[in-house]
Amino acid sequence: MEAPRAKIKDRLIIALDVPAADKALKLVNLLKGKVGMFKVGSQLFTTAGPQLVREIVSGGDKVFLDLKFHDIPRTVANAALEAVKIGVSMFNLHTMGGMDMMRLTIQETDRYCSTFKVPRPKIVGITVLTSLNQESFKRMGLERSVDEIVIRLSQLALETGLDGVVASPREIRAIREACGEGFIIVTPGIRPSWASADDQRRFATPREAIEAGADYIVIGRPITGSKAPLLSLERVLSELPSLQGGK
Repeated sequence: MEAPRAKIKDRLIIALDVPAADKALKLVNLLKGKVGMFKVGSQLFTTAGPQLVREIVSGGDKVFLDLKFHDIPRTVANAALEAVKIGVSMFNLHTMGGMDMMRLTIQETDRYCSTFKVPRPKIVGITVLTSLNQESFKRMGLERSVDEIVIRLSQLALETGLDGVVASPREIRAIREACGEGFIIVTPGIRPSWASADDQRRFATPREAIEAGADYIVIGRPITGSKAPLLSLERVLSELPSLQGGK
């Protein structure tokens, strides 16, 4: 059975990789109701801070806070609580921070949300950045393949209780096989057939990622860097006709 267009829309995360709050809010207002979530990453959060996230959330939109927390367990757990307080719907941390870090973050997040009766964000783990490939690993002295490391880190994330992972399009099927259907896969490195790869090395088209089994796809510059973001968004959706029940 083909998924309705609304379901596809809700699985799109727009990366607000812009340098200022006014530009981010302009995009949010333009794309409001047409995508499932907006991603606030390091650049935008550094310049605009928690207040921007609160403003987006107060307007009725969901935020994926993409700060890739990676530190000692207590520091990451405390940072996670601050993310909960500003109302994000999803945030991430590095699985290479270790199982203790992941477990404590989950425990503290669950405790806070239960105590104060607030929605619990999805917590997803970073496996291997999509800007890295096997040559990158070789230069860092890592002998295991990218695929092996991604699967192992995904299994650790599942074991510790994370809701899912962030992984490149090419590892989606293997993660799904290793971790099951209930495990969320958030996929960056999305480049439509008509867009440039930019700095992505392990990438796929929106259709390829969805058909492989991604729960969410993250797309930024092909839309946010366009002179006509709405038209570019429609163009992305047009690559998914069989998943929308037709055009």
